[in-house]
Amino acid sequence: MTLRRLPLLLPLAAALLAGPALAQTNPVTVWQAAPQNVVNLSAEASREVPQDLIAITLAATREGSDAAAVQSQLRQVLDAALAEARKAARPGGVEVRTGSFNLSPRYAAKPGTAPVISGWQGRAELVVEGSDTAAISQLAGRLNSLTVARVGYGLSREARDKVEAEVAAQAIGRFKDRAEAHARQFGFASYSLREVSVNGSESGAPMPAPMYRMAAAAAPMAEAGQPVEPGRTTVTVSVNGSIQLSPR
Repeated sequence: MTLRRLPLLLPLAAALLAGPALAQTNPVTVWQAAPQNVVNLSAEASREVPQDLIAITLAATREGSDAAAVQSQLRQVLDAALAEARKAARPGGVEVRTGSFNLSPRYAAKPGTAPVISGWQGRAELVVEGSDTAAISQLAGRLNSLTVARVGYGLSREARDKVEAEVAAQAIGRFKDRAEAHARQFGFASYSLREVSVNGSESGAPMPAPMYRMAAAAAPMAEAGQPVEPGRTTVTVSVNGSIQLSPR
C-alpha cells in the first residue's frame, strides 16, 4: 500500500517545497496612498526669568618638593574651610561640597639630560552653592584661606519646571490657534492631530542639576563678601507636529 501511494505524495511534496521559492521570487508589492490634507506646524513661546541659584568655587594651591607634604597641606586647608562652611550650611539655601583635588609633578631638565621631577603642585576645591546669594557671598568672604576660582549662576529645577509649565501652555495655545487658522484658510471645517511633540530649553545651557553659566575669577574675597549679581535666563518651549484637515 505504501508503494502505491508514493507516486502521488512525491508531486505534492515537490509543490509544497516549491511554494516558498516561488513566493520569494515573486514578491507582492502593497502600495499605500500618501496622506492627504496634512499640514506640518510649529509654534513656540519664551519667557525671561531671573536666575535664582549661585555657585562659588573656591580653591587652594600648594607647592613643594615632597608630594605627601603638599597633599597634607592641602588637606589641612580644605578640612578647616569645610568645618567653617558647614556651620552656615542649610539645605537648599547654602550647601557645601568638595570639588576637584589633584596633585601633579613639576619637571626640570638640564641641557643634554632627560627631564626629572623637581617638585609637586597641588590644588583642592570647595564649592558653596544654593539659593541664598547673600549668605553664600558672605561665607565665601570668610573663607580667606581660599581664592575664588569660578562664580556661576543658574535656574533651580523648581523654578524651571514652574516656568516651563506656564510657557508650554502658551506655546500649545499658539499651535492650536495656527492649526485652526490654517484649517479655515484652506477651506476646511476642522482638524485633528496626527502627531505632536513639546520640548523645552533654557538659553545658555547650564550644567545638569542644576546647570550653571560660569564666570571666571581668581582673586581672594574680602570678609564682607564679593559683590554678586545673578543674571537672567530665557526658558523656551517649542511645539512641533502635524494636523489632518477635515471637511467636517
